[in-house]
Amino acid sequence: MTANSERERWEWMPGVSVGPLRFGMSPADVAVALQVLAPHEQVGGPYSQENFADGVKVFYDDDDGGGLACVSLDAFVGPQAFLAGGALAGRDPEQAHQFLLDHASEHGNCLLYTPDDSLALTDLGLLLRAQQVGDVLLSRPLFVIEEWLDSEYYRDRLPLEGVPVVHVWNEPS
Repeated sequence: MTANSERERWEWMPGVSVGPLRFGMSPADVAVALQVLAPHEQVGGPYSQENFADGVKVFYDDDDGGGLACVSLDAFVGPQAFLAGGALAGRDPEQAHQFLLDHASEHGNCLLYTPDDSLALTDLGLLLRAQQVGDVLLSRPLFVIEEWLDSEYYRDRLPLEGVPVVHVWNEPS
């Protein structure tokens, strides 16, 4: 496991790239960009998925020639990406959601909650999911092409981590 201070820091450009990965890349180009010969694991499902040993999962749009459509960073061991100076991976999910809500309010971003209680800033292509790490839940960012966030089919089939979290919101007394 990697401590937060030891994480690789990836620059994120919404709709364009995450770290060395550019949306639309072929699987071969992704392997070259990540400096590996091949993914750690290939997964079947509603899209082509490759998992890499460094906490990076990538997903390809099979309907659009197989180009890179989503990058998921592990909550604990994956690279770190930021939005307006705020870390996206490895945070308390409720605090991370509040951070996104505040950002959306300030910048006019489009919000979307998914059935598993994940929060997306659809115009930025950011979906924040929760991942179980030991006894705690941590935030796990997914960077997605806009078409996938607009599509319930793709959005709701992107990687879930364990059982969906149900939040109970307490109203102030």
